[in-house]
Amino acid sequence: MQYFTSNFRLGILGGGQLGKMLLYETRKWDVYTKVLDQAADAPCRMSCNEFVQGDLLDYATVVSFGQGLDVLTIEIENVNVEALKTLKQQGVKVFPEPEALEIIRNKSLQKTFYLNHGIPTSPFKTYESKEALLKDALHFPCVWKSAEFGYDGKGVQILKSAEDLQTLPDTPCLIEEKVEFEYELAVIVARNEKGEVTTYPVVQMDFHPTANQVEYVVCPAAIPEHLAEKAKEIALRVATELQITGLLAVELFLDKKQNILVNEVAPRPHNSGHYSIEASYTNQFEQHLRAILDLPLGNTDSKAIGIMVNLVGAEPYHGPVVYENINTVLAMKGVSVHIYGKTETRPFRKMGHVTVVDTDRASAYQKAKTVKESLIVKSHG
Repeated sequence: MQYFTSNFRLGILGGGQLGKMLLYETRKWDVYTKVLDQAADAPCRMSCNEFVQGDLLDYATVVSFGQGLDVLTIEIENVNVEALKTLKQQGVKVFPEPEALEIIRNKSLQKTFYLNHGIPTSPFKTYESKEALLKDALHFPCVWKSAEFGYDGKGVQILKSAEDLQTLPDTPCLIEEKVEFEYELAVIVARNEKGEVTTYPVVQMDFHPTANQVEYVVCPAAIPEHLAEKAKEIALRVATELQITGLLAVELFLDKKQNILVNEVAPRPHNSGHYSIEASYTNQFEQHLRAILDLPLGNTDSKAIGIMVNLVGAEPYHGPVVYENINTVLAMKGVSVHIYGKTETRPFRKMGHVTVVDTDRASAYQKAKTVKESLIVKSHG
């Protein structure tokens, strides 16, 4: 099939920053795109060929949106999977496959999948309601996760005592044993329709102490080569077992005993891969496009050390966004600023990211720290 400057039509469910960055690549190759998002001011609205405002979880809306598309992909998991199954039956190629997405978007099903396929993960137990959870004898501390609709640290809570149970919502959930880890890692796997597969280097993720949100992503991770290879092997196995087409971001723990455990996955471009726009020969967004169009996969090697700094709304600001001291950061060598196009800020909302590229790890870290301390996301007034 001819994809470039042609009648081919690619659909994207979700119009946020991931979709916006994917559209950089579709415009580079002149691939016709159509985007669905519920927000009239979604970041994707200016860059796609067609923008449709609508509910991603509404069956009829998603089926109607998909009519006439050749390939449909996602930039967020919270979409109507039954609609994707219908579109697939009607002949639309849907990537990631609805069957895999159905497992991934429900964390209870996802963890059970790992257990059933012998993929290393932390011990867990699932519950259908808060009532069922309260009847069980838990060992604290532990980790509570909502089965569905968790995103960017939402739907996750560390429980330190039985008192913490009282504030939890009444929803299907799971309890995980709290892992004592040295590093949180991630591996992005790319797999095309032919089954060709490759991985990006292992990265380490440094999290905010209270928001459960990534502050820095560092590539490559500061771990021995044999552990990096083991992490890649596990990530490849997860992608193969799920039969994913496109990208699969696999988040992992390296625990104190040097075991590597799968935490969770995302079947799309991911925050842990943003560094690749400047630091890799093939960035993750181009790679996702290559994979879902069944094109040859690109070179995943890094050109240099890359550190990504998330730009999130500072506390306590709410309202029209202002990027304080952005000129200071723009003047730094090897530093690239990405603004997502969200007009309103709030505490810990992802508003952009900055990538530092350097040949020296210590220098890259120092620049990243300067970026974090200098560039503050505030609001007017």
